[in-house]
Amino acid sequence: MEFKGFNTRAIHVGQKPDKTTGAVVPPIYLTSTYDQNQVDELKYFYSRGENPTRFSLEETIASLDNAKYALAFSSGQAAGLAAMSFLKPGDRILSVDDVYGGTYNLFKSQREEKNVEFEFIDMTKPDNLHEAIKSDVRLIWIETPTNPLLKIIDIEAVCKIARSRNIKVLVDNTFLTSYLQNPLELGADFVLYSTTKYFSGHLDVIGGALVFNDDETYEKLKFYQTTAGAVPSPFDSWILSRGLKTLGLRMDKHVENALSIADFLEKSPKVEKVIYPGLKSHPQYELAKKQMRKPGGIISFYYKGDIAAFMKNLELFSCAVSLGGVNSLIECPALMTHRPIPREERLRQGISDSLIRLSVGIEDIDDLIKDLENHL
Repeated sequence: MEFKGFNTRAIHVGQKPDKTTGAVVPPIYLTSTYDQNQVDELKYFYSRGENPTRFSLEETIASLDNAKYALAFSSGQAAGLAAMSFLKPGDRILSVDDVYGGTYNLFKSQREEKNVEFEFIDMTKPDNLHEAIKSDVRLIWIETPTNPLLKIIDIEAVCKIARSRNIKVLVDNTFLTSYLQNPLELGADFVLYSTTKYFSGHLDVIGGALVFNDDETYEKLKFYQTTAGAVPSPFDSWILSRGLKTLGLRMDKHVENALSIADFLEKSPKVEKVIYPGLKSHPQYELAKKQMRKPGGIISFYYKGDIAAFMKNLELFSCAVSLGGVNSLIECPALMTHRPIPREERLRQGISDSLIRLSVGIEDIDDLIKDLENHL
């Protein structure tokens, strides 16, 4: 039987009851190696390359994106580095200009170590790609919504341009997850996730994943995954599988709360501007409705007061990096997640010291709004 519902797949695909005991939750295979004399078919050799718990997680992740393959990594950064393993010295990456600080550092490391160049452009206007694409461009890297300015990039339009020039497209889909957006169906070649975020949902594990459909790509990336060894442990894989089971339910609540908070913030005299794809004031509101099922759980806004005092005094919003957990988080990107980006570049993009990013959790909305109201 083929399961169509997202929540059904999140619970059942790759998570069949244990054949030995009938346990409805598959066990954690905490083993580094396997006795080759105990099996007729040589499927498992060494857990850096093969582990049943990780395989189960990868099967679930692939299913949720309606994809053929998924590979799990020890972090989102490790997954991003794996995607760049195809690049050769002299190759160039075109990236959205508003990108996660960790990704910026990843690009920088590849330039220093492999002589891979990168260039940031405004992809809210896909036609900008025509001028930027030169013969050395091998990969286009998209975040949508971007981090932290929540720009929406037209995935289908970018992929159409890239395909005409034989260039691969990677979409970092961490902010929305496969529940709210499916980039492969819009033409992307790779989807990247920091599974640390919404996939886990509980701020208790680090992980990453790449999702794709191409057979040859799978062989190359599987070899890279095994050789590099940047894989999640069996326990981390099991924790991530458990988190995925409630992904759809949690995302619905994240969005419901975020919509209410965005509306509240727009009315506050202490807020200069709210950036949220679910608001009609967002410049790509119509595009967001077209390619996203819902607008996600991240809000950014420009604050008119003392940011340090505001973040310190909040009771329910923890001042912390990361996002996507059941707990609500608050951060100042210029001072925290995007600090690696040169100040002049941050300011050019609009990432000023007054910009705040909220990762809205699943607490009761009245309590969250009261916390903000008390300290704005």
